[in-house]
Amino acid sequence: MLYSRSIQPLIEAELFKGKIIVIYGARQVGKTTLLKEIIKKFPGSLYLNCDEPDVSTRLTNRTSTELRNEIGNHTLVFIDEGQRVKNIGLTLKLLVDNFPDLQVVVTGSSSLVLSNTIAEPLTGRKREFFLYPLSMGEIMTRETLTETNRLLEHRLVFGLYPEVVTSKNPLEVVESIVSSYIFRDVFEYQVVRNKDLVLRLLQSLALQIGSEVSYNELGTTLGLDKSTVSRYVDIMEQAHIIYHLPPFSRNLRKELGKKRKIYFYDVGVRNALIKNFNSLNLRSDIGMLWENFVVTERVKLLGNQNKHANIYFWRTYQGQEIDYLEEYAGKIYGIECKWTYEKRWKPPRNFLSAYPNSECHLVHQGNYLEFVK
Repeated sequence: MLYSRSIQPLIEAELFKGKIIVIYGARQVGKTTLLKEIIKKFPGSLYLNCDEPDVSTRLTNRTSTELRNEIGNHTLVFIDEGQRVKNIGLTLKLLVDNFPDLQVVVTGSSSLVLSNTIAEPLTGRKREFFLYPLSMGEIMTRETLTETNRLLEHRLVFGLYPEVVTSKNPLEVVESIVSSYIFRDVFEYQVVRNKDLVLRLLQSLALQIGSEVSYNELGTTLGLDKSTVSRYVDIMEQAHIIYHLPPFSRNLRKELGKKRKIYFYDVGVRNALIKNFNSLNLRSDIGMLWENFVVTERVKLLGNQNKHANIYFWRTYQGQEIDYLEEYAGKIYGIECKWTYEKRWKPPRNFLSAYPNSECHLVHQGNYLEFVK
């Protein structure tokens, strides 16, 4: 079963506007499938899979004449897994500068490598997109509301990677993604060599979602200094495994600063890391699992709509909090995540008084679809 990806029409709308189109995303989120769906609309285009060693070699350190011989008369070229090409940024720069009628679309499984090699050569020459695991909005294009509600618990446990969603054995698939794919680029390019240490770090983060993370405390637990923890976290973000929210503050004296909250792009990956696939009635972490799920669905929604909002969390030293904030077009939009509906919940008064042009909502299992699709 194929799910329509929300960014496909956004990508197609940018074709032939003089920019290289770059699609980032973790392995197994469906980048190749997305390319092939676009290719169906453009018969005669050229598809180059750089996981094939001979293909990546033919694109490495070539002159513009050699590249023209490689692409022939094609006007639309798809380069899949572009990070496999050494100095891919220079190759792409030659293509865009020398062949103005050529449209190139390139994917990369990890911006850890790809973005660092194309950033300078493609300054002003690229248009970037990010492909997430499936969103609830994308899933609901193929399901009834009844099916979606029935499968909510399943998705909180196993996540939303495309193959996980469609598999009859989701446990096996998500464990395979974690063991075989998700760290491949990080270790293949030897950015981090100690796999056990990285796994311990991610497991520690998986047990702290929804809480402020202290790099000092993580370092003490793992036997690392703060700067090393910070570097490892940054690498895992670039590998599209985790992301962070900074605290929101407008210099109110009692608001938190400097700490951050870290979430996983997929709750199934998070559960696999801590080896907990128990049903929800047997879990003590349903609150943090639900928060990760809802916040990530909001992040996907923004990205899939190409909406550039600033995102934060808000908490005071007295413990008042709002799990997630979006700041967009001068307005602040807040979400508090609770698995079960709490009739007495109200937004913190001091937040509403300090930020009068804001609104806050309680998101629970009974109304979450209003906020994530």
